[in-house]
Amino acid sequence: MANEIIKRLNKIQQVTDPTKLAKEAYNYFVSITPIDSGNARRNTSLQGDEIHASYPYAKRLDQGWSKQAAQGMTKPTEKYIADYIDKELGKP
Repeated sequence: MANEIIKRLNKIQQVTDPTKLAKEAYNYFVSITPIDSGNARRNTSLQGDEIHASYPYAKRLDQGWSKQAAQGMTKPTEKYIADYIDKELGKP
């Protein structure tokens, strides 16, 4: 799936600003990050075009440890990005 996203990213650069795509992905990632105390959401940041989860249990959450995010956050965010690109470019 990641290779498909990379190919589509090359296309989307013609349609929209890559910074906008990173912000879209970040906002979605944070929105599906489980919330208990708020620590995970509060310590997730966008640095350039990379999402950084800066808390000790980030990997566990991304592996589906929480019932609130049984699929983690990365895979659903990748799907969100692919769907966003399809929407922007028209489904291939």
